[in-house]
Amino acid sequence: MKAVTGALLVCAMLAGCNTVAGVGEDITGIANWAQGSIGGGY
Repeated sequence: MKAVTGALLVCAMLAGCNTVAGVGEDITGIANWAQGSIGGGY
């Protein structure tokens, strides 16, 4: 069941970003936002 959920999540991310590079950019953006909101930015 977890494998099916994971596969659906990956498909949804790829459909939203169109490319694997787009997914990487989204993850980087989320990481930067989280770092800034926690106060990790210098």
